[in-house]
Amino acid sequence: MEEKIYTIRLMKAKMAPRTKRAKKAIKIIKEYLARHTKAENIKIDSSLNEAVWDRGLKKIPSKIRVKAVKREEEIWAYTPEAEIKIEEKEEKKKKAEEVTKVEKEATEAEKSEEKEEGKKEVAEEKSEEIIEEEKEIEEKEEGKKVKEEK
Repeated sequence: MEEKIYTIRLMKAKMAPRTKRAKKAIKIIKEYLARHTKAENIKIDSSLNEAVWDRGLKKIPSKIRVKAVKREEEIWAYTPEAEIKIEEKEEKKKKAEEVTKVEKEATEAEKSEEKEEGKKEVAEEKSEEIIEEEKEIEEKEEGKKVKEEK
């Protein structure tokens, strides 16, 4: 991931009609980044857009600092101050993914425990049935012995 900070002059955008200055400034930023990064696909982050539009459509800044970050095959343009917030969001996403992995493992463990408990219950039920059958057999045998003795 390549990163570089540029200071882009927006004085040409001030020559445009007042009602088109902010739009022209965004176009100038994209053209500048395309020329200097040699990339075709350029994405403007909301923080940069807000910095251009901060004082409205007519009163754009005369220059602006832009941090260009190359991700995969596209260039993302941020204000340098906004990059910190983006990194925090990425860290939160990673933590959330880890939490979901842990939760999945926990649910799988619970399911396996439930299956084992179910097997134990079935085994206990069978063992109880076997014990009851053995008792019945013993009672029958005792009944036969008592009849034989008489």
